[in-house]
Amino acid sequence: MNKGEFIDRLADKSNLTKKEARKLLDGVLDLIQSTLLEGEEVKLVGFGKFAVRARKASSRINPQTKRPIQVEAKVVPLFKPGKELKRRIEKALKVAPKGVARK
Repeated sequence: MNKGEFIDRLADKSNLTKKEARKLLDGVLDLIQSTLLEGEEVKLVGFGKFAVRARKASSRINPQTKRPIQVEAKVVPLFKPGKELKRRIEKALKVAPKGVARK
């Protein structure tokens, strides 16, 4: 599902116009982003947690050249699903032996 399809479904589900649904979604995403940029977490009970994590600098091997390379330290966004979201997904989708989700 892309952003446009998400907005269409949000508008249908919440009895909003598409314009209102787009404004609502953009507002929520902007709020999550600005909170993360301040270094804070966003916890939505039952859904999950958005956070930022620092990764240390490390040495890796370039698979093409087989030479070592240095990867700089960086900060990355993180989403950790909540227990309720995980439970509902596991219940709704059966996982095939090779990790492919099936209904």
